[in-house]
Amino acid sequence: MLSKMKYSTYLFDLDGTLTDSGEGIINAVKYSLRQSGDEIPPREVLLKFIGPPLWESFERFIGFTKEKAERAVELYREYYREKGLFENSVYDGIPQLLEALKNEGAQLAVATSKPEVFSVRILEHFGIAKYFYSITGSLLDGTRKEKDEVIAAALERCGVTDRSQAVMVGDRLHDILGAKKHGLDCIAVLYGYGSREEFEKYRADYIVGEPMDIIGIQEN
Repeated sequence: MLSKMKYSTYLFDLDGTLTDSGEGIINAVKYSLRQSGDEIPPREVLLKFIGPPLWESFERFIGFTKEKAERAVELYREYYREKGLFENSVYDGIPQLLEALKNEGAQLAVATSKPEVFSVRILEHFGIAKYFYSITGSLLDGTRKEKDEVIAAALERCGVTDRSQAVMVGDRLHDILGAKKHGLDCIAVLYGYGSREEFEKYRADYIVGEPMDIIGIQEN
């Protein structure tokens, strides 16, 4: 049945795609701002932190300088590594999707802007790490933090040579732009933190409403 599927390798974003991580991320941002004595913005601003690299979010959404953003990320991680990473839940339908794709013979991997060390802990905690050939994230020293850099590393780990056979699955514009930089298609998921308007603006190749809808994307 794999011959009917359009892709043989699936790269998954983590936050907003595999897990609903909003509570832990928002709580960690609040902790960081409290510790630095800064005002906590409205929830609609805090929600924007879910998905993009943290440094970028503190600079864009809070107005921090690059140096202050670096310190804010350090404070964020104080909370996140102990509590925030488990203030999280796997989306309904994700285990079934991963099981189905694996049964079809697809290679699955994670490509996330979240630090790799945290990503591994989260996926192991929720019992879905077993589905992935590799888990690639950013590094704690601040390198490999842009989505296209993460995708490049994930593709290398997976040994992908024909990029028409690989696809990125995510919920934000960074997933779409990162995929396109490497010549990959992108499946955008509406159950996460992005919107149809965002996906259409940045030209996602497919837009799906539920995890199992991904199975329906087959060769014509």
